[in-house]
Amino acid sequence: MSLEKVFFGFFVILAATLNFGFFVGDISNPEAHSSIELYAALVVNILATVIKLGDRTQIGAVHIATSLVADIQLIVSAILYALNSSGGRIPSEHVMATIVSFSGGALLANIVSVILLVIETSTFRRR
Repeated sequence: MSLEKVFFGFFVILAATLNFGFFVGDISNPEAHSSIELYAALVVNILATVIKLGDRTQIGAVHIATSLVADIQLIVSAILYALNSSGGRIPSEHVMATIVSFSGGALLANIVSVILLVIETSTFRRR
């Protein structure tokens, strides 16, 4: 068992689950979406991207692309959340719907990444 593959799979799946946890709930209700979970999803997604940088295969390039998409969407989501909740304010329903929508796009990229991980794992042959 390769410790590098374990970390890689761990961070890919953790990124997806954290993002899913933030995404689930009434899209416009700020109380249904934890800012801590959003920022944790962002940090783990960035870590997953850094870990993927060492892979030089074609599927590795697609992994990096899906991670970059998720990173960009989560960065925009986190910036919107920070700007609209400063000073103890609660984001409006419209802004919260936008924040959650960006998170949903990142979630889709995370799901693609998990699917690629499963495909890559299932096609691996022992030597």
